[in-house]
Amino acid sequence: MISFLLGAVSMASFIAALFFLRYWRDTRDSLFGFFAASFFLEAGNRVLVSLSGDLTEALPVLYTVRLLSYLLILAGIVHKNRPRA
Repeated sequence: MISFLLGAVSMASFIAALFFLRYWRDTRDSLFGFFAASFFLEAGNRVLVSLSGDLTEALPVLYTVRLLSYLLILAGIVHKNRPRA
């Protein structure tokens, strides 16, 4: 059951990434690009969790990928709100 739920979360993250990618393509707003990259990483992370066999997510590399994903969101917010010269 846990593998099924991880697959559903991975698919939802992938679809969210595709939506953000489409919004980025239409507007060229960098925040959407950062969000798309973050959700692609999250989708890949969930796939790695389900394929690793250790469904407790105890591997440090899985946390590192998730941290990178959240840092991408923060970088996008900072980039969007920085003052323009």
